This record gives sequence, structure tokens and C-alpha cells, in this order.
Amino acid sequence: MNDKANPPKKRDGERKDRLAEALRANLQKRKAQARSRRDGNPDDRPEGWPTAGKMHKD
Repeated sequence: MNDKANPPKKRDGERKDRLAEALRANLQKRKAQARSRRDGNPDDRPEGWPTAGKMHKD
């Protein structure tokens, strides 16, 4: 058997840690967006991007 068939378990843990951190960051961002919408403050959008209320359907 060769060693390349079974990757080291250490890398698996690092990947899970990275994914968990990304998930936490995404959750915090979404919570902040929800709070700002609830309070009536606009999201941090680049200048010139329309808000959902100003979009027009064709």
C-alpha cells in the first residue's frame, strides 16, 4: 500500500476549522444585515447599487 491513498488526518481537522470559522463569519454578517434592515438603516452597499425597494421589474 502507498501512503498517498490515505491523506493525513491533520489536514481534515484544519479544513473543518476553516469551514467552521467561515460559517461563524457568515452568520455574524447575516445577523448584522438583519439588524440593520430591522432598524431601517441601509446595508453597506457600494454607491449606485439599488436597494430592494427601488428595483423595477420589466
